[in-house]
Amino acid sequence: MKKALVCGAGGFIGGHLVTRLKNEGYWVRGVDIKEHEYKKTDADDFLVLDLRSERNVRDAFDGGFDEVYQLAADMGGAGYIFTGEHDADVMHNSAMINLNVAKIASECEKMPIVFYSSSACMYPEHNQMDPDNPNCAEDSAYPADPDSEYGWEKLFSERLYLAFNRNYGLPVRIARFHNIFGPYGSWNNGKEKAPAAICRKVAETVDGGEIEIWGDGEQTRSFLFIDECLNGVRKLVDSDCINPVNIGSDEMVTINRLVDIACEIGDKEVVKNHIPGPTGVRGRNSDNTFIEQCIGWRPTTKLIDGVRETYEWIDAQERDHANA
Repeated sequence: MKKALVCGAGGFIGGHLVTRLKNEGYWVRGVDIKEHEYKKTDADDFLVLDLRSERNVRDAFDGGFDEVYQLAADMGGAGYIFTGEHDADVMHNSAMINLNVAKIASECEKMPIVFYSSSACMYPEHNQMDPDNPNCAEDSAYPADPDSEYGWEKLFSERLYLAFNRNYGLPVRIARFHNIFGPYGSWNNGKEKAPAAICRKVAETVDGGEIEIWGDGEQTRSFLFIDECLNGVRKLVDSDCINPVNIGSDEMVTINRLVDIACEIGDKEVVKNHIPGPTGVRGRNSDNTFIEQCIGWRPTTKLIDGVRETYEWIDAQERDHANA
């Protein structure tokens, strides 16, 4: 039986990944600074540890693993990442975790495959100013110019893991995630991303009511449903590809259109009140040419289907809170 360590197992993607690995027959240890907020973990063993501590990372690695999935990070949506108020913590906390994981993985008697979850936020801002034609091909990463300190840390850690691969032979796989969404994730704590935030706003608003949208709503994004993300991660880890690859959808929409989709699912009409707020780059869309060539992965779930499942979960959470 293969053994996997999931760092960040108390988070949205990590929690889903634990379940996926268990369903594939793995023995799984989850570790995070907190337990999962929205579901009981399926991990065989779950440790509450602060991975900024080298000693804690050594404890997490105890027993040896075939694969390590490093998703632990200090992160959130635009309201957390792009205000500038959390830059120092975001860079320090995430960098410390990655420095520890890379070092300790490389010191293992049998080095595990280490998967690192990077982000599309590491792409240059100047390539994402046109909402209709953003350039997020993997080879566009340099010259580097991320639009946030979160993106700079992601880029640094990519280089960190690749350096450990070159110098110590650490097997690494790196994915640049593009706006992963789905149920069992942050939806009302200030760290939620656009799909969850919009689903919540629509769910809690009466038909004909008003919701606030940051910016003019014409900024574009693509959003990848969690199940598709996990398919890509597992296929990448099982491959021999060490180059960073995009894992995202290429179904690009405006934020205004995302609101319309949520309204269609909720059977509501709302008034969009566009207000000043952090919006990030004007356009971002996953270019899946390289990953399809490398490992044959391409997502098939339509955005509306993923949003429907997410909306239904958030709507249920909203009702539970209202009745509490």
